[in-house]
Amino acid sequence: MAIRLPPDSLPTERLILRRWTAADRAAFATINADPQVMATLGPPATPDQSDGYVDDFERWFDEFGYSLWCVEAVGGAGCVGAVGLGHPGFEASFTPCVEIAWRIASRHWGRGYAPEAARAVLADGFERVGLGEIVAYTSVTNAKSRRVMDKLGMVYDPAADFDHPRLAVGDPLRPHVVYRLARPALGPQLAVERTELAPRMIDLLAKDHP
Repeated sequence: MAIRLPPDSLPTERLILRRWTAADRAAFATINADPQVMATLGPPATPDQSDGYVDDFERWFDEFGYSLWCVEAVGGAGCVGAVGLGHPGFEASFTPCVEIAWRIASRHWGRGYAPEAARAVLADGFERVGLGEIVAYTSVTNAKSRRVMDKLGMVYDPAADFDHPRLAVGDPLRPHVVYRLARPALGPQLAVERTELAPRMIDLLAKDHP
């Protein structure tokens, strides 16, 4: 699958999804260190870990033509989160795949930013990138993210439920659910595109990402 260069930004009614700048790093580090945000995701990240996420996001834009965007509210003050496409850094029954993920600052919860941004990302992934399927996964207990997946029209696939391999046995966050969304009128092309994507994912670093 040929890499299609990403646009400079993906605007929505209330948001701008754009590439990352140095000025976004402190705000994103604050989000990743927020116990409320991380309550259903895992341990809070250090500033260095958060900066590593941003480095990876920018690298993915160059390597794949898609990644997690910095989310900024129109008329707002800088980064309020991250929403976009990435790759799981582990093996499971549903990998290799392209996943959609989101992380919004807790002070902006309840405004519908995650589904609004995610709809723009899904449209870009299917239309510009040409993906056949996009998946999402989260801990069983993450009701907020599961509601977003439902709002996006994603379909829960109980057969793909899994225990996250990077979380300890007994950790309440370890059981995960998987949701799927296929490009409309895809037909048999899905299997072909998943096969073409696979070799490009082999060399990704095996570590957790937002």
